[in-house]
Amino acid sequence: MKVQIQSVHFDADQKLIDFIQKKLDKLDTFYDRTIDAEVILRVNNEGIENKTVEIKLNVPGDQLFAEKTNGSFEAATDHCTEALRRQIKKHKEKSLAH
Repeated sequence: MKVQIQSVHFDADQKLIDFIQKKLDKLDTFYDRTIDAEVILRVNNEGIENKTVEIKLNVPGDQLFAEKTNGSFEAATDHCTEALRRQIKKHKEKSLAH
């Protein structure tokens, strides 16, 4: 899957980019027709949990989206990919029903 990662007002290190790529590649096991993904990493100015991850997943006929905020980008990515996994299952069930 092609993944485009944008980091707002900072430079993401290669270790973080590899982690996100690995997590999104795991979503291919649930639905292999995923077109691409767009990831936006953002640091907010409020409190301890100030790292936001937004993931848009393009699948045929639809676009799935998840946004989570946590204390680290890795934890926020975990929560996003889990939310997207549930959305993929729903999308897959809906498309198979038709």
